[in-house]
Amino acid sequence: MTARDIEIPPLGLAGTLSVPRDACGLVVFVHGSGSSRFSPRNTHVAKALNARGIATLLFDLLTPAEEADRANVFDIPLLAGRLLDVIQWLSTEPSTKALPLGLFGASTGAAAALVAAAEQPDQIRAIVSRGGRPDLAGLALNRVRSPTILIVGGADDGVIDLNQAALSRLPAPKALEIVPRATHLFPEPGALEAVIELAAAWFERYFRMRDDQRAR
Repeated sequence: MTARDIEIPPLGLAGTLSVPRDACGLVVFVHGSGSSRFSPRNTHVAKALNARGIATLLFDLLTPAEEADRANVFDIPLLAGRLLDVIQWLSTEPSTKALPLGLFGASTGAAAALVAAAEQPDQIRAIVSRGGRPDLAGLALNRVRSPTILIVGGADDGVIDLNQAALSRLPAPKALEIVPRATHLFPEPGALEAVIELAAAWFERYFRMRDDQRAR
């Protein structure tokens, strides 16, 4: 596997790109409010996906100066715009341009992932939301064509209802999985491992599916 630090144009956003040999696809992580590419949970998930032959990109959605303004971490259109810049760069990068693309969003990052997917319906093969706020994607939910799984902790009070409401608006293939007794960050023993299994299975399924099969 090759792993390298990168700077993504046009702003030079910092990221870490890891590409296993014979990767079946690439997952871009879209972290939630107050987190970064060094999120221990997303890093753990990324390493598990790498071990299963899935490439990953962890990157910072904001510059250091922008992070100083807390309002930016909740600005879904801004975050989605940054993600679209990353998707564009990946489509020209030699090591990634041929790989099917998926998005893994956490917290507010899930909303940004869904908004970006609505703007690039032919680019995104699959979306995974972990403890996400898909409801914050607003009207974009109705335009998401990428297969989407929403993973929520069974003890994440209030968030389950928000995810159920968002699920009803998604027109694409979709699923809602509730991890028993898990809270918002999935710190309970075995909770994050359950997320990994659900996410990996979802990505593997749609990365390997032909375009004509996805259209059915």
